[in-house]
Amino acid sequence: MKVLHTADWHIGQLFHEYDRTYEHQQFLDWLVQTLDHENIDVLLISGDVFDISNPSAASIKMFYTFLNKATKRNKNLQIIITAGNHDSASRLEAPKPLLESSNVHIVGWVEKDAKGNIDYEKLLIPIKDASGSIKIWCLAVPFLRMGDYPSISGSENPYTEGVTALYKEAFEYATRKKQEGQTLIAMGHLHTHHAEPGDMNNSERPIMGGVECLPATAFPQDLKYVALGHIHKAQKIGGKEHIRYSGSPLPMSFSELNYKHQVIVFELDEEISNLKSVEIPVFVPLQRIPKTAQPWHEVVKILEQLPDMDNEIREKVPYLEVLVLIEEPEPALRHKVETLLAGKKVRLTTVKSQQNVSTKETPEFITQEKLSELQPLDVFGKVYQSRYHTEVPESLLQLFKQAAEEVNQTAE
Repeated sequence: MKVLHTADWHIGQLFHEYDRTYEHQQFLDWLVQTLDHENIDVLLISGDVFDISNPSAASIKMFYTFLNKATKRNKNLQIIITAGNHDSASRLEAPKPLLESSNVHIVGWVEKDAKGNIDYEKLLIPIKDASGSIKIWCLAVPFLRMGDYPSISGSENPYTEGVTALYKEAFEYATRKKQEGQTLIAMGHLHTHHAEPGDMNNSERPIMGGVECLPATAFPQDLKYVALGHIHKAQKIGGKEHIRYSGSPLPMSFSELNYKHQVIVFELDEEISNLKSVEIPVFVPLQRIPKTAQPWHEVVKILEQLPDMDNEIREKVPYLEVLVLIEEPEPALRHKVETLLAGKKVRLTTVKSQQNVSTKETPEFITQEKLSELQPLDVFGKVYQSRYHTEVPESLLQLFKQAAEEVNQTAE
């Protein structure tokens, strides 16, 4: 059977206040064609279908129109969708009874029985071949919040050990149901150790000190594929070809300027084969001018050479980030750039100024972009070191990580 893995669509997202309806529609149209062209049997969507928990009516319509088109073009197509941290589990699951008649399965949350035990049956989705025989069992695990995963008594890292236990127990439950000739795969929406973030904005919730990261070893060895979401850069994890983030279909920030956004396609019988990435076209380009920060007078020359706006559809016009090297603060810098760009064939997103700032103790090239990349653990370490002139003791570091986890989970 042929499987396509994708995630992190973020339908309804605004890119620096610009509407992205055109881009998302282009992607979904492309995906419908790709499902057909690649003869896909199973579509896995690993979370963050929408950008916010209360998406607009237009965003919801776009999503269900896609599902309708995809399933009508291929009556045997099976679609499995899990909720991400941006999705509302209840809202995503609302049409579940209706969609299941079209082979669309949605898992929004972890259900429990009257005794508080996880109902693993609800996380296990059978995938059938054209004859109706079950060939694959999918552990469809959504984004996990505190209380969703088992509580491990005396655990030093409740999240990591709890989520690892959930995958282990789900796998064991599936193994008892699995028959000869059937295989197991899994889905997840989470951070893993050594995963390279796709951006530094709020789309990927910062993880403090790695306390909410899962090692690749958390996924049982006999899973033939693990379809992950949450990180926007496509990548394999722990050197394992079968444990992958598909990445987001659209760039979420300018840090993804040179990424090749993609979906993952593979064949799965009893073993995985012919795994490949299928590159997604760039529907709206990102432009960074200049490529590295330059003095204002040089930036002016470059911006003046940009083409004028023509009859191009506004939604197809490139997004622009401008980098300027300054000697002192320039409060009116953005206004100057906007004035220069009036009538130009670009959509200005950000103006980033860089300035050399040095002190006797910490000579450093400070940028606004770098400041936005600092995580709470980094700030804590820098403050402690500047005050006590030594590294943070491990015991104190662990206490900070524990406090950070509690704050993170409270903010969910």
